[in-house]
Amino acid sequence: MFFARLRKDIAAAKRNDPAARTKFEIWLTYSGVHALSWHRLANRLFRMHFKLLARTISQWAKFRTGIEIHPAAKIAAGVFIDHGSGVVIGETAEVEEGVVIYQGVTLGGTGKQTGKRHPTIRKNVTISCGAKVLGGFTVGEGAKIGAGAVVLKEVPPYATVVGVPGRIVRLGGEKVQDLLPEKEDPMLKELCALRERVYALEERLGTRDEEDKGDKAE
Repeated sequence: MFFARLRKDIAAAKRNDPAARTKFEIWLTYSGVHALSWHRLANRLFRMHFKLLARTISQWAKFRTGIEIHPAAKIAAGVFIDHGSGVVIGETAEVEEGVVIYQGVTLGGTGKQTGKRHPTIRKNVTISCGAKVLGGFTVGEGAKIGAGAVVLKEVPPYATVVGVPGRIVRLGGEKVQDLLPEKEDPMLKELCALRERVYALEERLGTRDEEDKGDKAE
């Protein structure tokens, strides 16, 4: 079982990284593959209620790889963590096969909720570097999360999400048209309203000045 999952992890790295040359090189040097291998051991120990030992192994793996995965997280075989430095995966997170995670990604929670508080990532999702997916919702199959995006709500399958907070810009390969409400900037609206008031005041003052000049002329 362990070696079957390891083979899937290595195959995922080979498939997704054009710089990968041989499977032996991947097994020997790829921190993402190492982190997942350590996690599978920690997860098994956690489920056997050796929780302190499991946490110790997960922290050792973090020290060695720069990738922190809670031992209770559920990660399928065939996931690829590219480079991986700064990746954090929380306790109730679930990651399915074919997912690609780049450096600096957080699959975290918001606040101090209990229960399911970390995201579920469905098959073949790509999460670009620095993205934060926060909350107990689902990211649908085949979705793409842009670099630096902060995702706080559910993402439908085959959607592309960018920005802070994250917004859908493509769905099923087609551009999403109804984005104007999400793009509205409240500060910009307030500034525009203030500008209109200034214009109105200037017009009133100009009219008043003309009236005063007319009175003096008389």
